[in-house]
Amino acid sequence: MDRTDLQQLSKEQLIDLVLQLQRPDKNSRTSSKPPSTDKKEKRENSRPGGAKLGHEPHNRRLADDPDEFRDHMPSVCERCGGGFSSDEPRELIGEYDEIEIPPVKPYIVRHRRYACRCGVCGLEAQAPAPAVATTTPFGPRIHALAIYLKGFQALSYERLRGLFRDAFGLAVSEGALMNMFIRSHARFKIEAEKAKAILRGARVVASDETGVRIEGTNSYHWVFHCTDAVVHQPDYSRAARVVDDVMGGHVPQVWISDRYSAQQNHGERHQTCLAHLARDVAFAFEHGSDDLPFRFKLWLAKAFDLARTIADFAASTLARKKRELEKRLQTLLAAPTGCDLARDLQAKIGRARDQLLTFCDYPGEVDVTNNTSERKLRPCVIQRKVTNGYRAMWAAEAEADVRTTIDTARLDGANPFAVILNTLA
Repeated sequence: MDRTDLQQLSKEQLIDLVLQLQRPDKNSRTSSKPPSTDKKEKRENSRPGGAKLGHEPHNRRLADDPDEFRDHMPSVCERCGGGFSSDEPRELIGEYDEIEIPPVKPYIVRHRRYACRCGVCGLEAQAPAPAVATTTPFGPRIHALAIYLKGFQALSYERLRGLFRDAFGLAVSEGALMNMFIRSHARFKIEAEKAKAILRGARVVASDETGVRIEGTNSYHWVFHCTDAVVHQPDYSRAARVVDDVMGGHVPQVWISDRYSAQQNHGERHQTCLAHLARDVAFAFEHGSDDLPFRFKLWLAKAFDLARTIADFAASTLARKKRELEKRLQTLLAAPTGCDLARDLQAKIGRARDQLLTFCDYPGEVDVTNNTSERKLRPCVIQRKVTNGYRAMWAAEAEADVRTTIDTARLDGANPFAVILNTLA
């Protein structure tokens, strides 16, 4: 709009134009519009959107063994309209998978038992009763699916019964589900004992526990693991005797745990979880009035860096770095402080000073933290939050043996459902 156009406007039109120019465009800052509607400023050196050069796509792989092939061929030529015969030479230009689950319904075998009367002596002979006549009518695959959904998808008895009814058209009572778990426990217990035997011969063992409700009381779910086995153990107690019961008197070379007193003195040497100490340091740094927690934080950062790159150092270099950390730690433990939180932190770290750098003497074999135990306990914590615990100790023990069997098999990359099915079969 030039000067001539402005002269042709009336007074009211000029006022509206000025007011319109004074009002900014509506965006997420000047109105209730969401940020996604804002126009992005064009930048001269901005990178183009989409996948970057050299990026490998994450498309679904085609199935190795499809159940059916459907070939699609052109019927007529787009240029001349000529038709193509079925034996026309052709070239494959694309393959695509269409995936669907067929309707699932129970496969029922009706066992019929007959009696026959002998034509010679007249004695009636009866066919022997099949095994299903005195056992459960549900096969091992149904058992395996119930155990998998109950233990690893945290379904309650009621929801599990509803899933079998709605998805498979199978009527299973909650009592029948409970009987499945009781009946299958013996086989998983055998596998759990095998895992305990492996654990009792390990050089390095890590352990942790979490609270759980069993029979309405405060109880605990323990986990013990090494490189070749994982053992879950429920117990009413949090005392050290649980460790003695599981380990059967075996003393590993290194024991990894947090600073909980019942987890101490179970190995020839001990590696304290530095992640737990790092949380204590962070609390003291945030709420304290001294710089000592920050200095401990820097020391822990160097220890974590060493643990991440420990495989890259020669033995002499690693020994030198360990001596430097020990010397620096000694200085921090002797530093004066007037903060109560810092003083308590000094005392806690001082009590564990001989257990902080054990990983340096076992490069690649001893973890600097106990986070692996935390991850193995996470499904149990989710189960606790969803179900609020177990009504009976046998249920907690049965699920622990299932988790022991599956987590041990998972170390070799096994499929959880297949492990359950193979154990039952």
